[in-house]
Amino acid sequence: MTACAVQKEGLFPEVDSNVAYSKVASLGYKNADEKITYGSDEAQYALLWRASQTDQSQPKPLVVLLHGGCWLSAYDIKHTFALSTGLAQAGFNVWSVEYRRSGESGGGWPVTFGDIKAGIAASSTYNNGEFKLNNAVVVGHSAGGHLALLAGGQMSELKGVIGLAPITDIKAYASGTNSCQKVTKDFMQGMPSDKPDAYTQANPSEQPLHAQSIILQGTKDLIVPAYNLKQLNRPVVMLEGVGHFDWIHPGSAAFNALVKNLNGINK
Repeated sequence: MTACAVQKEGLFPEVDSNVAYSKVASLGYKNADEKITYGSDEAQYALLWRASQTDQSQPKPLVVLLHGGCWLSAYDIKHTFALSTGLAQAGFNVWSVEYRRSGESGGGWPVTFGDIKAGIAASSTYNNGEFKLNNAVVVGHSAGGHLALLAGGQMSELKGVIGLAPITDIKAYASGTNSCQKVTKDFMQGMPSDKPDAYTQANPSEQPLHAQSIILQGTKDLIVPAYNLKQLNRPVVMLEGVGHFDWIHPGSAAFNALVKNLNGINK
């Protein structure tokens, strides 16, 4: 990784809502403090950003971050480096998980989900148990949000789960026509009619969720539209005018909402 200077002496520029991906991609970031492997494959690793400031009177949870990108190998962990940097500046230790995805990295369902659970669990064995799962909040964006919700349902010891524009109904999502929806079949190796049992297992809308799950969604999101979020029976925060990539830009109102909800789970 090549270090990029972070704008405004550590502060990210404020942006209007409905952020373009190009604005996120052009952001500076700080390199991770450490790389930790959790498996033998080159894609099985986590990057740790340590909090740049700490308040011992109000300790914050570990953020376990799962990036999105339509589950595709073409979109890797790098596009969330700015988000990890911003969260570290806000006082959180960040454990960002890379994992095998559809395509060249050899992922797909259920391999990818296995990596996610292993990557989350690895945070609890790092550095002689410095981090505890009961003080960890898994935060996933988009396809990473889909995986975060599923993992939280199977890892009740976690403190909580926050889905940022998460894919909550993979069956409905697979029937869509945008570029991300169309590649759902690649991740699942088929459509819902071909793999009904697999789609049920991979569907947050049909699986148990962590009791402390929160959904953050924007009204301008055209990549992951909100699908019947009420049926999840979990809190939903809907931000007016927010698009899909606001959540990973540390200068956005959506980022501020994420930090607020992370601090709220901590109480």
